[in-house]
Amino acid sequence: MPTPHNSAERNQIAKSVLMPGDPLRAKFIAETFLKDAVLVNNVRGVNGYTGTWKGVPVTVMASGMGMPSIGIYSYELFKFYDVENIIRVGSAGAYVKDLKVFDVVLASGAYSESTYAKYQCGCEEDILKPSEALNAKLRKAAEDLGIPVHEGIIHSSDIFYRESSDYLHTVVDEKHCVAVEMESFALFSNARVLGKNAACILTISDSLVSHEETTPEQREKSFTDMMKIALDAAIAE
Repeated sequence: MPTPHNSAERNQIAKSVLMPGDPLRAKFIAETFLKDAVLVNNVRGVNGYTGTWKGVPVTVMASGMGMPSIGIYSYELFKFYDVENIIRVGSAGAYVKDLKVFDVVLASGAYSESTYAKYQCGCEEDILKPSEALNAKLRKAAEDLGIPVHEGIIHSSDIFYRESSDYLHTVVDEKHCVAVEMESFALFSNARVLGKNAACILTISDSLVSHEETTPEQREKSFTDMMKIALDAAIAE
């Protein structure tokens, strides 16, 4: 049954979902990789498509930007559409010099100052973990594809434009975060609450160290390594 934010019927959503933030990236993944992809949701322009990858049904649906947005869409997919696995495929800013533009990062945890988990379910932890089983599938898929993957704790931030860089001491030196994005902490919280599987694989779009950055078009269409890894992991037994 549709929700206020998703017009798809339950049987139109696959058990495994790739979830980029950008609706145009969802469209690109569906049109580039999925066979017989069908648009199953476009409420508020949040594109969701279901097709097949190597003969197995897969859905790709945007989450929008930030934890409140992915919090809504991922919760509804898990709770009302019987989705078992959500893999976030997103962009991130590098905090460390070892990460270069276009490198792929697998999140081993998500640190956040956000109160999302606290007020959603009473969780006071500031680092939440992804599904180890799903992470293992992502590692295996990357290995089989011959794509190098870095792994580390990521920072899920509520703030894109900060007035001070004082926070870097905490997130880099104390919490050992290697990169920053804005969604995974809420996704991992939802998965934990509902007994589902969630993971996050990212492509470095810019660096806070070298100040390299990619273009909006590159962020939409050029991060194909992480997409291939996520698709193979989504259908892995």
